[in-house]
Amino acid sequence: MQQVYEYIEANWLDAIEDLKRFCAQPSISAQQVGIEETAALTAELLQEYGVDPQILPTTEGPPVVYGELQGDSPFTLLFYNHYDVQPPEPLELWSTPPFEPAIVEGKLRARGVSDDKGDIIARLLAIKAFLKTKGRLPISIKFLIEGEEEVGSPHLPAFVQANKALLKSDACFWEGGGVSWEDRPEINLGLKGIIGVELEVRGAVRDLHSSIGTIVSNPAWRLIWALSSIKDPDENILIEGFYDDVRPPTPEEIEAIKAMPSDERELRENLGIEGFLKGLTGTDLQLHSILQPACTVNGLLSGYTGEGSKTVLPCYAKAKLDFRLVPDQRPEDIIAKLRAHLHKRGFADVTLSAAEGESPARTPLDSPFVRIVSEAAREVYGSEPIVKPSMTGSGPMFAFTETLDLPVASSGVSYPDSRDHAPDENIRLADFILGAKHVAAILEHCGHRVD
Repeated sequence: MQQVYEYIEANWLDAIEDLKRFCAQPSISAQQVGIEETAALTAELLQEYGVDPQILPTTEGPPVVYGELQGDSPFTLLFYNHYDVQPPEPLELWSTPPFEPAIVEGKLRARGVSDDKGDIIARLLAIKAFLKTKGRLPISIKFLIEGEEEVGSPHLPAFVQANKALLKSDACFWEGGGVSWEDRPEINLGLKGIIGVELEVRGAVRDLHSSIGTIVSNPAWRLIWALSSIKDPDENILIEGFYDDVRPPTPEEIEAIKAMPSDERELRENLGIEGFLKGLTGTDLQLHSILQPACTVNGLLSGYTGEGSKTVLPCYAKAKLDFRLVPDQRPEDIIAKLRAHLHKRGFADVTLSAAEGESPARTPLDSPFVRIVSEAAREVYGSEPIVKPSMTGSGPMFAFTETLDLPVASSGVSYPDSRDHAPDENIRLADFILGAKHVAAILEHCGHRVD
């Protein structure tokens, strides 16, 4: 492996130039900016690094970039990534233009560099290092790189279902992650599910003079009362049956979370907050963050919110919410329960619309693949990895754990201040090198897999 590591150390700067080229191409799925061009560039990069690419269509969605390369072992590792990025706004908060990658103080700054283009190039560098030093990979690999992760991957589950034979593998290495505040490698084994909801109340045909509020229903108040029926001040979600399908954590999962180092001080300072909900601290904070579902109001819209006063009774009110789900909750079941909840409480006038949603996913801690990824991390980083049963975010991992029946683990080239989805998104160059070495070590360890 020393030759492989030395190749990475000698050639990472060239890979960074490719990463800069990748990040300079906008690929904003929410705005449909640059998607087709980025799919083509992604396939081009795969080919340049020795992987055979294909651009495959999805039903009404952006194309999937697929790649494969045969190796010495029949063991096949599937890499999941995405080439789309979040919108860069607000632009005025960027220190440098988001699509003009810049190296500043040992960091590469650009939209998408952490989430998720840096992971893609690091993985390709590891593959190229084997090809240049060994001639072949120790195992076979496949890539699935989608173009709508940042808008909920609505077409990916159907694509995976329709391409089960093509995607057949032994394990999946997910995108995202990296190192902790202490620079220890982090390995994540799951994702929460998510369902986005819009609640809307309509009243009169137009905004009215507020003096008529004594006799005409106010959609804003109706929406406020409906929202207050969903969650109480103690943060309990009040929808009947909401918690019924929550799978109790295993003793091993609880112990893994307890073993995680506390980062609450750094997190508080980074977020600029005094404390956390319900006064949570220490292990309780970690357990709650990873194992509990959530309901979050994303935005509210009604009436006049401009400067000064305007005495109106609004004709409509709208709220956007999301529910973060844990195993074994299902988006469609939660929506049905929410709809029944609103009707039972007299809010039949509240219109509910919802996206398809994503189910939660979690790989068991005792999976042989988890051991492989952990051993590779110890070897490369020289410290004990932090193994998290789940990330707090969401994604289409369930299509891989359920449809393809694969163990999934994730790690990457990020660090806690990478600022994913925010201005000045960045990675540290040192983390990029270590991330590439970690992938190389995983490939080698998978090649020696016995069971």
